[in-house]
Amino acid sequence: MSHNPVYLIGDIFVKNVEQYEKYINKVTSVVEKFGGEYLIRGGQVDIMEKKTWNPNRIVLIKFPNKVAAMTWYECDEYQPIKNLRIENSISNIIFVEGS
Repeated sequence: MSHNPVYLIGDIFVKNVEQYEKYINKVTSVVEKFGGEYLIRGGQVDIMEKKTWNPNRIVLIKFPNKVAAMTWYECDEYQPIKNLRIENSISNIIFVEGS
């Protein structure tokens, strides 16, 4: 099993700002509970090379390892919060092992 950190990279298009803010207000404490640390949460995007990607709201979360990341993503506490995001945005979410 790898002990490398795992990064969640999200590209989020927010459809309903009011409801998505409820997601933001609830998700941080659950992410932190599983060792996650927000490195990027929105912010200005400068596109340097573009083929097909049109980034929106970029989120980058560092987890200590894959087990922590997947345990957070699948935990009962996160599921209703995740549904807030799914219902109020279009999300592309990936996990990437880092170093």
